[in-house]
Amino acid sequence: MRLSQLIVLGVVLGLGVGWWLRRDAGEPVAVAPPAAQPAVAAAPPGGAATPRVDAPAPTAVPPLAADVPAGLLLPVQGIPASQLRDTFTDARSEGRVHDAIDIMADAGTPVLAVADGTVEKLFDSKRGGLTIYQFEPSGRWCYYYAHLQRYADGLAEKQVITRGEVIGYVGSTGNASAEAPHLHFEVHVLGSEKQWWKGESINPYPLLVAKQGDR
Repeated sequence: MRLSQLIVLGVVLGLGVGWWLRRDAGEPVAVAPPAAQPAVAAAPPGGAATPRVDAPAPTAVPPLAADVPAGLLLPVQGIPASQLRDTFTDARSEGRVHDAIDIMADAGTPVLAVADGTVEKLFDSKRGGLTIYQFEPSGRWCYYYAHLQRYADGLAEKQVITRGEVIGYVGSTGNASAEAPHLHFEVHVLGSEKQWWKGESINPYPLLVAKQGDR
């Protein structure tokens, strides 16, 4: 066989072998795309997304002043401290500020003396309804209970009472709504004249929740 024929044969064989090898190489393996990442909620226009809030935050407890009555009992039987809400600065009619805490409870729930002391005055007023003014022994503080349904049996002025004693019952007398019976409770700093209708109001809320927890 001539040299030229051998060269042509070699080229043909080379092309054939290359085609055969490419045919057996198989299809290229598909590469799976990366897993989709979870979508991130877009923030509303003008700022970041606001986190969900399932329940209102509890009322913050104002710090106690240095010169205030300590160890007061929560004055409505069966009501836990966690149920109290600070209403001291709430607005009232005629431009007034509340200056008290309202403790919601069923009508007829016993009202308890917050501390030892003396019944200074039993008074039926247009706004407060049936009320009790209690002086504590030193005469520095006055405790005021209002909207009572009735007084405890036998309660009288100048009577000595003890912490936890039943002195009345929750009601809605005075300007309280019959649909929302509650105890209106105030604490007053008495002046030197020791008059039950005078005194500087201080916030009862931190005094009632301090170190008490639920009862």
